[in-house]
Amino acid sequence: MVWMVNQQVGRGRSRTWGVALLCWLFIMLVTPKIPLSYRNHLYADMRNFVGVPNTLNVITNFPFLIVGVLGFVLCLGGGSFFNIRLPGEMWGWLLFYGGTASVAFGSAYYHLRPDDNRVLLDTLPLIPCIAIPIMTFLFPPKYTHSRYWLWTVGVFILAKMEALADMKIYRANNYIISGHSLEHLCSAIAPVLVTVMLMHRSCRFPSGSHDRLGEIKECP
Repeated sequence: MVWMVNQQVGRGRSRTWGVALLCWLFIMLVTPKIPLSYRNHLYADMRNFVGVPNTLNVITNFPFLIVGVLGFVLCLGGGSFFNIRLPGEMWGWLLFYGGTASVAFGSAYYHLRPDDNRVLLDTLPLIPCIAIPIMTFLFPPKYTHSRYWLWTVGVFILAKMEALADMKIYRANNYIISGHSLEHLCSAIAPVLVTVMLMHRSCRFPSGSHDRLGEIKECP
C-alpha cells in the first residue's frame, strides 16, 4: 500500500514538472525579446590573439567541453563508474553532461561576437545544469555525499563574484586574465565536483529500509 502511494506521488511530481516545462516554453515563445544594454556585452578583456576575437573569453570555455564529454561517456557506463540505479536517472545525468558540453559551444560562439542575438546560446545550455540541482532539493535524497551540492553552489557564487569584479580583477593581476574569464574556469569546476560525487556516493537507504514516516526508502 505504501509503495502504491509513493508511486502515485512520484507520478504527480512528474506531471507537475511536465506542466511547468510546457508553461515555460509557452512564455518563451509568446513574450517579446527584451533588448539588453550594449554594456552587457562589453567585457574587460576583449583582446584578439591569433585572429580570435575576445580570445581568452572564448578559449576558457574549453573545460566545459572536456568535462561534459568525459561525464557523458562515463555516464553511459552506468554502474561501472557512477552509482546510477534508475534508467530515468541515467537520462537526467546524460542531459546534464550534454548541457555542460553545449556550454562550451554556445558561450564560445557568443563571445566571438557578443550581441543580443547570440546571448541566448550562451545561457540556454545552462538550463539542465540548473534544473538538476533544484530537483535534488525538491525530491528526497537517496544517496550519500549530498554535501557536494553545497560545494557546487559555493563555486557558482564565487564565479558570479568574479564576473561582477571583471575589470577590478583584470587590473589587479596586471591585465593577464579578466574576472569574466576566471568565471568560466571557476564555473567549470562545478560539474567536476558533481562528477566526483557520482563516483563516490552510495545508496543512503539499504534495500527494504523505512524512514521515520514509515515510507519505504530503498534503491533498486
